[in-house]
Amino acid sequence: MASATDPSGRIAQPQGWKAPRGKRSVATRITGEHFDGVKSVGTLFSTTSDMKAHNCTASVVRSPGRNLILTAGHCLGHNAAFVPKYDHTKSAGDQPYGIWPVDEWFRDSQYASDRSANSDLDFAFASLKENGGRKVQDLVGANTLARTSGFVNQVTVIGYPMVKYDSQDRAFRCPNVGTTPLPAYNQMQIDCAGMWGGVSGGPWFSKFDSSGETGEIIGNVGGFLQGGPDVKTDNPLYNRITYSPLHGDRFFQLYDDAQKGLHTDHGPYHQPPLPYSMGSGTTWEHAKLMAAGDFNGAGHSDLIVVWTDGEVTLYTNDGNGHFITERQLLAPNSTWTHAETMTAGDFTGSNRFDLLVRWSDGEVTLYGDVGTNGLTVAGTQMIGPNSTWQHATQIAAGRFNASAYVTDLMVRWSDGELTLYTNVGAGGFGQEHKLQDPNSTWQNATLLTSGEFSGNQKWDLMVQWSDGELDNYVGTTTSALGTEARIQNPNGLWTHNTVMTTGNFTTNHRTDDLVIRWSDGETTMYVDTGMSTLGTEQNLVSHA
Repeated sequence: MASATDPSGRIAQPQGWKAPRGKRSVATRITGEHFDGVKSVGTLFSTTSDMKAHNCTASVVRSPGRNLILTAGHCLGHNAAFVPKYDHTKSAGDQPYGIWPVDEWFRDSQYASDRSANSDLDFAFASLKENGGRKVQDLVGANTLARTSGFVNQVTVIGYPMVKYDSQDRAFRCPNVGTTPLPAYNQMQIDCAGMWGGVSGGPWFSKFDSSGETGEIIGNVGGFLQGGPDVKTDNPLYNRITYSPLHGDRFFQLYDDAQKGLHTDHGPYHQPPLPYSMGSGTTWEHAKLMAAGDFNGAGHSDLIVVWTDGEVTLYTNDGNGHFITERQLLAPNSTWTHAETMTAGDFTGSNRFDLLVRWSDGEVTLYGDVGTNGLTVAGTQMIGPNSTWQHATQIAAGRFNASAYVTDLMVRWSDGELTLYTNVGAGGFGQEHKLQDPNSTWQNATLLTSGEFSGNQKWDLMVQWSDGELDNYVGTTTSALGTEARIQNPNGLWTHNTVMTTGNFTTNHRTDDLVIRWSDGETTMYVDTGMSTLGTEQNLVSHA
């Protein structure tokens, strides 16, 4: 142990990261837990005589030589040693399953510890020397390795955080946590607090055998910038967001070489085709406006986003809750930076949704059949520049009165007045119905959307308030607001709800899938949201 040298760990230092304005606790985010560990997983040690200098984690995997461990590619170190089920209360000579010096390392020649696609290859194997004439696998058992079937899995991740981050100095796990793709990489990620530096190389188990000491591994901590986001260690994301390369062809070629004691150069790495990604939270922090509707006549909604630089993008949905392509409707431009609020409805009665935009000078423009016509053609001016509509703070199209098409328009004015316009079309705003006189309460309504949340034929009005309260007004008509159904009490979390829309993105064919763009860029869809409850949470874009 005294001659061991320091493997690299997760030490990436960030540049220019912008902290999110608020933290959220979402369904897919959990906090891990300390536990006693499993004997097939342990620590990799560096120079020490007091058993405190472990820098990485490794797991024993099946091999003919019964002496192979799996860890991260960035964890290689001369004279390293493996300690199964490390126990911080015991000395080196009293470790429950001994100390096993590394005999030989095996790592893909194309691995790069950086931001490139070659960080997909952040895995390594090591053969271990015998200890007292014994093989490590004979003493602690061994795990099986399986191909990662896709980017979305349920895993249990185990690692040993370094003592400088975690004074308990014990095994740590994130049990049964969901994975999502890491955009632009052949890697997956989890959001689970407690994954400090030192867990690099730790196994991602898809299942355990009956003993609970070994199981099937489909990933290992590692990847982009050594397995975590580009943030400083004092940033909360450092110990929460953790990456793993997918175990595919290159992984199993290396595994085969390691079992045979070979060092084969398998040539340049060609990243496999990646699933479509909507991008990162860094980009989506600049999503200024969103509107959902059946723009393509496919029988379900797609999503239009206006960005802060004036670019407009159409995201196509497959009707099963997944966004599959994107189309630029307009390149960045100065005109659309003046779009203040927008909504989508079938105002022209063509069975394809149209986009209604209120500009900073009060002009309101209707763009018909956007999915077919795009936005390069002139829209229909509903009203020219004027001081009145400059005070239309939020607008939301719906079917509060109409029986067939989404041709009603709810407007919240800056003085708190609430107006419903029915039978809106290319010829004008239809009939006006005042639902609320000017008042101070509705001045605090920050966002509006509408949808079929209650499951009846008419739509309901959903309101986000400045204190984080979220309410649904069920049975809203031309004469009055509907009955209030509370979805969220006032809270700090939902004050970070920045942009909101509702669409028909899933298989129940109802406009009840609520999409939220949070202040840190994370974008979330609440599938099948009900009258008084949020639907199942689905992450569309990870936070910045």
